[in-house]
Amino acid sequence: MNINSWCAAVVVLSSLLVCPGYGNASETNSHIEKSMSDTLDLWREGRYEQLYEQLAHRGKTSRESFVKNMRDSSARPACCWQKMENFRILHEKSSEATVYVKIGLDDAPGAVRSMTREFKLTYQEGVWKMQLADILSIAGGTGKKASGSKRQSNKTYLYPGSN
Repeated sequence: MNINSWCAAVVVLSSLLVCPGYGNASETNSHIEKSMSDTLDLWREGRYEQLYEQLAHRGKTSRESFVKNMRDSSARPACCWQKMENFRILHEKSSEATVYVKIGLDDAPGAVRSMTREFKLTYQEGVWKMQLADILSIAGGTGKKASGSKRQSNKTYLYPGSN
């Protein structure tokens, strides 16, 4: 084997060792982010029965109770770029992930507020699922109170052009 062939083999082997791990992490990040985005879209569109099925269930909240609470809430995820910003995965295992993200919420016509906090997602049935209690909490329902994490902010921001 000449030196050129040896160098080419080293480069190929190095890329095979480094790239798969990086690609898989990036791919997982995008799957988690997309799952969360899709969940927020179901909520924004008012598809509460489907939203209920997309959530990891903790506690005894029935589908009927969940749908009623969501219909009674004035909060809805904002659209487009305001829906999710600064998405970061803080911790990930094969069946659980903790993310930190800023979620934009439309509560009243022309007013958009944001909530920045940690969310736990659970991998079930081939999909990353948000916690039902988190959705109820954001909507102002009877879900669990926001965790006592230092990484939490319920500040209201009005975005330019949102009069």
